[in-house]
Amino acid sequence: MTRRTTTAMALTGWTVVSLRPQGQHASLRAAAARVGAGVLALSPLAVETRIDTASRKALRETLATDIVLFTSPNAVLAASRVRGLRIARRQTVLAVGDGTRRALQRLGIEAIAPARMDSEGLLAVPALRDIAGRSIGLVTAPGGRNRIAPTLQARGADLIRADIYERTPITITVARWQALATVLAKPQHVVLALSSAEALDAMLRQHPADLAKPLRRIAVTAASERLAQAARDAGFRRIVLAGDARPASLLRAVVDAFV
Repeated sequence: MTRRTTTAMALTGWTVVSLRPQGQHASLRAAAARVGAGVLALSPLAVETRIDTASRKALRETLATDIVLFTSPNAVLAASRVRGLRIARRQTVLAVGDGTRRALQRLGIEAIAPARMDSEGLLAVPALRDIAGRSIGLVTAPGGRNRIAPTLQARGADLIRADIYERTPITITVARWQALATVLAKPQHVVLALSSAEALDAMLRQHPADLAKPLRRIAVTAASERLAQAARDAGFRRIVLAGDARPASLLRAVVDAFV
């Protein structure tokens, strides 16, 4: 069977629910528009840059290490806001995924990103295999899975961490919940784009009780098996696993599975 593509407005009439941080829905909107879908922004989190003295000091030390590792586009953006990003030729720069790599590239910094765009993929790159005694700087945020730092330390690296931004919960407005209730009238044409378990938890903690059942009837496109399992644990049943967290990949998986 020929694999369907996302080039023929295949999701016309669909709504993509985005849980991305406040003000960060543009890339998903653009990808959805290319396949005919609309986007309902339902941000349960906001991103705030840390500009206190301790965070500035940690970032300065992190950027002086042998290997500098950025865990998200937000980490790149926050670091660039706090201080200009300058990388020496002797340093290796790693990005957890292609979005992070491209964020660095826009600043003139070339980085290595794994084909598998998650913590496991990053930890498997050759640059992180023989790191005993080497200094590694982790530019990141508090929370998350906390898998990268312990693994690097277990491999003998001298790890310096800069939590340069943070994700803070925000209240989803009544108007946003009403908009969701409207599209849930046709749950078969609604899909949740899932790239963060933290965002899913933050949304579910505040959704109105009367939306609990219809919400679980929508589809979910998950950026990883871990996120797919989080969706199952939360009661969703129509779940498809995407190749990665890129918006086009998330929507391609929806077309292949549900259209």
